[in-house]
Amino acid sequence: MGAMPDTSLLSPRLCAPISRRIFSDVAGDVTIYVDGQSFLLHKVYILKLALQTCLDIVFHNFLFNFCILLSKFPLVSRSGKIWKMVVESREPDLSRLELHEVPGGAEAFELAAKFCYGTNFEITASNVAQLRCIAEYLEMTEHYQERNLIVRAEAFLNEVVFQSLEKSLEVLSSSNGLSPIVDEVGIVNRCIDAIAINASKEQLVSGLAHLECDSRSGKLMMHCQDWWVEDLSVLKIDLYRRVIAAMRRTGVRSDTITQSLLHYAQTSLKGIQKRRQAWEFGLDAGDNQRSVVETLVSLLVTENIKSVPLSFLFGILRMAIEVNANFNCRQELERRIGFRLELASLDDLLIPSSQASDLVFDIDTVHRILVNFLRRIEVEDSEESSHSSNESEGLKSPCHSSVLKVGGLMDGYLAEIAPDPHLKLPKFMAIIELLPEYSRVIDDGLYRAIDIYLKSHPSLMESECKKLCKLIDCQKLSQEASNHAAQNDRLPLQMIVRVLYQEQIRLKSTLSASSGDASFSQRLMSSSSVPSGAVSPRDNYASLRRENRELKLEISRMRVRLSELEKEQAFMKRGMTDNRSGEHSRAFFSSISRGIGKIAMFGPAHGKQRKSSRKSQHSDGKSQRRQRKSAS
Repeated sequence: MGAMPDTSLLSPRLCAPISRRIFSDVAGDVTIYVDGQSFLLHKVYILKLALQTCLDIVFHNFLFNFCILLSKFPLVSRSGKIWKMVVESREPDLSRLELHEVPGGAEAFELAAKFCYGTNFEITASNVAQLRCIAEYLEMTEHYQERNLIVRAEAFLNEVVFQSLEKSLEVLSSSNGLSPIVDEVGIVNRCIDAIAINASKEQLVSGLAHLECDSRSGKLMMHCQDWWVEDLSVLKIDLYRRVIAAMRRTGVRSDTITQSLLHYAQTSLKGIQKRRQAWEFGLDAGDNQRSVVETLVSLLVTENIKSVPLSFLFGILRMAIEVNANFNCRQELERRIGFRLELASLDDLLIPSSQASDLVFDIDTVHRILVNFLRRIEVEDSEESSHSSNESEGLKSPCHSSVLKVGGLMDGYLAEIAPDPHLKLPKFMAIIELLPEYSRVIDDGLYRAIDIYLKSHPSLMESECKKLCKLIDCQKLSQEASNHAAQNDRLPLQMIVRVLYQEQIRLKSTLSASSGDASFSQRLMSSSSVPSGAVSPRDNYASLRRENRELKLEISRMRVRLSELEKEQAFMKRGMTDNRSGEHSRAFFSSISRGIGKIAMFGPAHGKQRKSSRKSQHSDGKSQRRQRKSAS
């Protein structure tokens, strides 16, 4: 870009008659087109004719001295680009100029034209980025005129914008659509640095305010929060990422950055489910949401795992599945969730599956989360074992408590996913087998989930039912669950026998304990010298003897029934070897059902009622599996 020639070399005697002849002979207006809009600028065409005339009458150096005439043409006199276009044009009748790829479009060019023609307008934070970019595009430098538009815009940026976080944020948000020239002139980088520096300063002042508030009243601390956390949500995701990176460099607190990430995600991803149908017709919207999710997750990598709420991690994981985010993005979220899985709720785990899957819930994602949790437990257990060799202390550690919580959580999750007709048995069993044995104190929750799965999948083969029921530890079933299992037509016969066997052992231990307590009560009453005022010793003794006789009678009955069951079981096994398994199996199961009510010694009537209702309700699935087995 050449500087303006020295006008002191111009000859007044020659210039005056030439200019008078040109202006008197030619009337010149030129139209400039910017993005389809036209701007009519007066007296610009005269310059071209004047320069052509000068070529015929003066030397080459005198041609440049004629530039004093530019003072009569404001836009040409301030814009190096327009000046070059007029000079380099070879058209004798120049009446049209076209500007392409104008930053800010027609609106920005209109502001530049107003500046050139002296029209009053105000430079503000909302238009200074456009003015600076259009000034750079039109080459409105000091070489053409002092106090030109570039200098004016730069002065406003340095003196007003970069001194304020709010105005820097406004200029940065208004820079969209001005690329690449907005980056070339450094507006974006300078705004980002100004935002980070001012945020760090305001946080320091806010920290002092916290100390002052804390010394007077703890309640006042709630008013000392960073206001700009919410304002950052107006930025596009690429600019937001650069701002967060700059804030980390300047020392902005991590908890404040986390708050900003949470608010940005809630604002930018709000209503993502409603926009899903629109993405099917416009891929750009879906790509934009995917970029937002992946960028936010990448920004979370450097944050402390415990600083991000678990509910937010589950929420953004759902978003990642919805927008089909990349594998690394989902893997990071699953890792973070797995490290705090014991704090999750059942609703958190019920993650809807993607459109490509027939399943109701995304079970593979939960499986990977559980794997990450067990890896954490394994690492913590190894660290604890290095500090203490006592195995019993390890079982009482926080790790063991976390495993117990997750065990109960997964039992509830299994019961929720079990009714899904598309859920295959290997996928269902994989989650059950993944947890260690000590993760469950009782197996009632696991039994309930398996029972629901058997009810929802009546087409299972007998061998598959046996394989699934082997995962239940009958020793860990409660009295209520055992009674239900003994009358459950959906369970394999081997499972029912195991339950009855455990009930026999439990009954013996209960009766032994009851006999010991009765004898101890008798000795205590006989040794007591103060009789009770409500019940006489004779009545109390008679009552104890009566209860003892009833218990002995019940024990005798149970022994008879158990011996009958053992005989029928042996009879069934012999029948199965003779290809008569169907008839004997039904006879065996019928005898078991008749004796169920007598196993529950404290509620036989209730047991019979449940038996009849369960049997009439669920016999179809069981008979189907037996028929398939006999057919095979």
